[in-house]
Amino acid sequence: MKNSIICVAIAATIGLFAFKPVNPATWSLDKAHAKLGFTITHLLVSEVEGSFKSFESKITTSKEDFSDAVVELTADVNSVTTDNDKRDDHIKGPDFFDAAKYPTLSFKSKTFKKMADGNYKVTGDLTLHGVTKPVELTAFARSGTNPMSKKAITGFKVTGTIKRSDFNLSVSTPGSILSDEVNLIANAEFSKD
Repeated sequence: MKNSIICVAIAATIGLFAFKPVNPATWSLDKAHAKLGFTITHLLVSEVEGSFKSFESKITTSKEDFSDAVVELTADVNSVTTDNDKRDDHIKGPDFFDAAKYPTLSFKSKTFKKMADGNYKVTGDLTLHGVTKPVELTAFARSGTNPMSKKAITGFKVTGTIKRSDFNLSVSTPGSILSDEVNLIANAEFSKD
């Protein structure tokens, strides 16, 4: 009996030392192959497109399928562009983004749930214009290997919709001028560090 207990104790000790925790992998943004954008409806008839030219993002995950991924993103609000200088100056001002007071927007995911066929449901907190709100996004992923660097790569197309009124963005502007709904669109390529 005593020998059995000793054998079990030795086996358990060996098992504990043989266990290797999985170190999370970091995936870095390839800025040359990434865009963070949005669209908003103007006068109920046309879509105005915009994007942030300066942003950073990374993904941390311990699973190959990204099902436990944490995505972090920050963008410089002063880098917003709609390809119209006059409009860009206006939306950077106090009527909209108030970039002088709120120079950064950020997102950090809370869940990254794998659905089917490369699709994911992503939830997290978006901080914009000094307001933090939960948002739900849809992501589609494609993975492969970069033939030049031989590194693992993954591309994500991310979409979602937020309400500008939730973030106190130009709340006095009626929906007949600018829709309350803002569509978010991001395409980003990441490489495994």
